[in-house]
Amino acid sequence: MSIPVPHSPQPLGGRHIVLGLSGGIACYKAAELVRELGRAGASVQVVMTEAACQFITPVTMQALSGLPVVLSQWDAREPNNMAHINLSREADAILIAPASADFIAKIAQGRADELLSLLCLARPQSADAAIGRSVPLLLAPAMNREMWLHPATQRNVRQAVADGATVFGPGNGDQACGEVGDGRMLEATELRDELIAFFQPKALAGKRLLITAGPTFEAIDPVRGITNLSSGKMGFAIARAAQEAGAEVTLVAGPVALDTPRHVRRIDVKSALQMHDAVLPLAAAHDVFVATAAVADWRPASSAGEKIKKDGSGQVPAIAFTENPDILAAVARLPQPPYCVGFAAESHDLARHAREKRLRKGVPLIVGNLGPATFGRDDNTLLLVDDAGERELPTADKLSLARALVAEIATRLAASTPKTA
Repeated sequence: MSIPVPHSPQPLGGRHIVLGLSGGIACYKAAELVRELGRAGASVQVVMTEAACQFITPVTMQALSGLPVVLSQWDAREPNNMAHINLSREADAILIAPASADFIAKIAQGRADELLSLLCLARPQSADAAIGRSVPLLLAPAMNREMWLHPATQRNVRQAVADGATVFGPGNGDQACGEVGDGRMLEATELRDELIAFFQPKALAGKRLLITAGPTFEAIDPVRGITNLSSGKMGFAIARAAQEAGAEVTLVAGPVALDTPRHVRRIDVKSALQMHDAVLPLAAAHDVFVATAAVADWRPASSAGEKIKKDGSGQVPAIAFTENPDILAAVARLPQPPYCVGFAAESHDLARHAREKRLRKGVPLIVGNLGPATFGRDDNTLLLVDDAGERELPTADKLSLARALVAEIATRLAASTPKTA
């Protein structure tokens, strides 16, 4: 039996976003943000303040969004002349990017002296509103580092959050003024991913997940070693999906060339022993352990201090091996283990090997896949094996599979949690 995998190349498909631009040099990033949101499937209605028009033109934003840019609460194109009501009722979210210090102050104080702040104030804020749902307000701050750190700005941000807003960022780095520090608006791709994550169900809210990903590297000498073809993409996708689902995520990664998912704590290791020593002290403090890493079963019994050279004799140096510790089994044997999910990367007889591995490791769930068919690729096919049998997650991109697996884990956690009277 197969488990349906929600799969869409457009994770914001069907979403309508009101993108508000307040004044600031970061308005230039809003152009790329419109494109990224559109690629993700969203329709984007741009609303600009008078100050924003000093940095980027409405013509540019209209060309990129495909919709007329709205500039004034007196816009006569609205049949009822109530742009602030109509725009907020149509939105799935209102994203202010950039959100200047002045605009955040307006939000915190409830001021509404132009269209953008007016529609933020008028947005439905509860599910029992006239449209039957709330419209979230998302702020992407952008300002000089001193402005960001000023007590008034920090106070205003806290008040805006207390009143229901969500803050994305800011980032840290070079600023247009030449200074360096906090206050940069997040990049377009970062804001896109934050928005996608915002709309994901928070099925793991309050949970802590520990995940391993990638290969390990077992040194033979200072320049050679034993490893495998695992790219780490599946494990990194699971880390991202778990964080999107509201979990606090720690990712222990072997040697891979992948960016860390946003808001995920990452610990880099090389060898199986290093991964073991990183995981074991942390595991008991987590609710779930997902052992996605392709850990080497053996390592050289000793590693040469210098490169082993050919001597022309044709004799191949003998290398003695010793078995690496079994990280998954060790976690499963803890006095109070987390919910353990193992991965089985096989080359053949997937179901049989996965069943045997689950019993051998003593874990409730094994996720099987064919290593040669998935290593380095962006798609995968997963087989879930537990004491009830086998179910397939059919071929899809790894992030869609990761979200489906995270949903499955959340369901199993909920079922295993004792209900209180």
